[in-house]
Amino acid sequence: MAHDVVAWVESPLQLIGAAEWAHAHRTSAAIAGRLTAQMPETADELLARGATFGAMAPYLGIPWGVLARHRHWLVGDGYSGQFRLAASVLRPRRITFLDDGANAVAFADTLTGRRGYSRPGVAERGLTTRIAPVALDLLHTRALAGRVDVFTAFALGDERVRALAELGIPVRSHRFEWTRASAPRATADARPTTRRVLLGSARPVDGHLDADLYLDWIAAEAASSPLTYLPHRRETPAQLAAVAAIPGVRIAQGHLPAELVLAGAEGLDVLTLASSTTTTLPLVLDGTGSRIRERVPGQRHRRRALR
Repeated sequence: MAHDVVAWVESPLQLIGAAEWAHAHRTSAAIAGRLTAQMPETADELLARGATFGAMAPYLGIPWGVLARHRHWLVGDGYSGQFRLAASVLRPRRITFLDDGANAVAFADTLTGRRGYSRPGVAERGLTTRIAPVALDLLHTRALAGRVDVFTAFALGDERVRALAELGIPVRSHRFEWTRASAPRATADARPTTRRVLLGSARPVDGHLDADLYLDWIAAEAASSPLTYLPHRRETPAQLAAVAAIPGVRIAQGHLPAELVLAGAEGLDVLTLASSTTTTLPLVLDGTGSRIRERVPGQRHRRRALR
C-alpha cells in the first residue's frame, strides 16, 4: 500500500530514483530526505513536475520515527552506516535499493558476496563495521522471503542479475522514463544558454584532481567556443569563483542536478569527467540529438562519444 512506503534518500539522484520508482509502480511514497546540498530544490522541482510523493520529512541523522511508521523502505545508500543500524533495529518488512551513483554495481556485488560490506574506497571502523554482518543477514533473510529488490538505471550485467535472482533479489531497470516525460512541464530555471555544456566536478575539492589542472582544462574547452558550466553540488564558492573568471564560461543559475536541468534539452554537447553521469545522462537525453563526451584533464581528448 502507498502509505507503507518511504524513500530514505540523501542525494538528488536518489530522490529522482524515488520519483521514477513511484511512477513505475503507479503509487506514491513518503520521503525522508536528508538536508544536503540541492535536496530541497530538487524536491520542489520534482513536485512541480508531478512526482507522486506523499508526506515529505527533511532530516539530519536517522529519521527513526518516519522509518518506524513504514514497512517498505526505498533506500538510496545501502552502504550507509546509518542504514545498517536502522535496518538492524527496526527490521523493515521490505527493502528496495535505489541508485547511489556507480555504487549500484558495487552494492550488487556486496549482496551476492563478491565483495565485503564496506563502501568502496573507504576504510571503515567502529559501529559501522560491527553492525554490517547483522544488516547483511537481515537483507538475505528478507531476500529469501521475496522482500528485497533493486530498482536501477545502471547496467549490472547478466551475471550479476542472475546471481541476485538466485538470492531472491529481482532487478528492475528504468531509463528515466518519468524524468524525460515530465521535462516539458518543468519549471527549471537553469537551462543552458549555450549548446556546449560542461559538468562541474568536486574532484578538486576532494583532493582527487589538481585544481590548476582542472581550471586549465575548463579554460581550454571554453577557448574553442562558449560553454555553460553546471556546478557540482559540492563545489566550494572559491572554486566556482575561479571557474566564473574564465573567459567564455557562463555559470548556470539554480541548484538542480544535471539530470533535471538537461532533461528535454536538444542538441547539446555535454562534456564531463568520468562519473555516474556517463550512465545517467545518455538515458535522460535519449532521442534529443545530444551527445555526452567524457574528458580526461591533462590528456588528449577522447574521441568516443557516449550516446
